[in-house]
Amino acid sequence: MDPRFLDHFERPRHAGDLADAAARVEVSNPVCGDRLLLAARLAPDGGVALAWRAFGCSATLAAASALAELAHGRPPAALAALDRDAVDRALGGLPRLKRHGADLAVDALRAALRALAAPAPQPPTEVTS
Repeated sequence: MDPRFLDHFERPRHAGDLADAAARVEVSNPVCGDRLLLAARLAPDGGVALAWRAFGCSATLAAASALAELAHGRPPAALAALDRDAVDRALGGLPRLKRHGADLAVDALRAALRALAAPAPQPPTEVTS
């Protein structure tokens, strides 16, 4: 196993909760049952702050950590280029049967970016007649 993989698995980055998150998403892999919860917000400098919680195999946990490290502090536009291969490279290459962890991480990031870009819900307008 690559030392980068073990490092992310044993010392995960940005794991936990993000109290002031503007977006919270959950993605899962129905085949293996792994789940990833990702919280995100835009920081004052325009970068994205992330935190995550994962329930699943070592590859899912390591991929969530690698993705968060790759994405944290970068602007949303720059994150569109992050894909499974970038997460895979950051971990030193996942075995073929464990690449679902990288897929799950990228799916969560894409869902969080969509949620961050969505307009905030507006309160109902009061109409008087």
